[in-house]
Amino acid sequence: MDVLTKEQRRKNMQAIRSKDTKAEKRLAKALWKKGFRYYKNSKTIFGKPDLTFKKFKLAIFVDSEFFHGRDWETNKHRSRTNQRFWWTKIEGNIKRDKLVFDRLTADGWKVLRFWDTEVHKKVEYCVAIIEQTIKEKRNVKKVF
Repeated sequence: MDVLTKEQRRKNMQAIRSKDTKAEKRLAKALWKKGFRYYKNSKTIFGKPDLTFKKFKLAIFVDSEFFHGRDWETNKHRSRTNQRFWWTKIEGNIKRDKLVFDRLTADGWKVLRFWDTEVHKKVEYCVAIIEQTIKEKRNVKKVF
């Protein structure tokens, strides 16, 4: 049984964002401050990555631990209400994430995924990984 009323639950669920989350904004601002320019939620790229560097074929996703199933096998029993719904939804998200990764890498894209808490706690580390990936992509392009 849910501990919230239907109205409270509805308001909570409406407040959950699918794009422009705090973690995405934080990472985007940190990259912008370093001089990197990117596309946000590009509809022309399969899976609509949160941030995209089309020139380098680099797609970046910032994922919520709950909705994208971080440590899913150990955490799946945390949801005590409406388990069937949440298990189906989150397992579907995990499958979709894998499909997006497979499709983008098959098309020559480099895909980076960060958990939102990782971005909040270590944004400089995330930026360094992105910076290193772009540097490697630049060097590959110069060789040819």
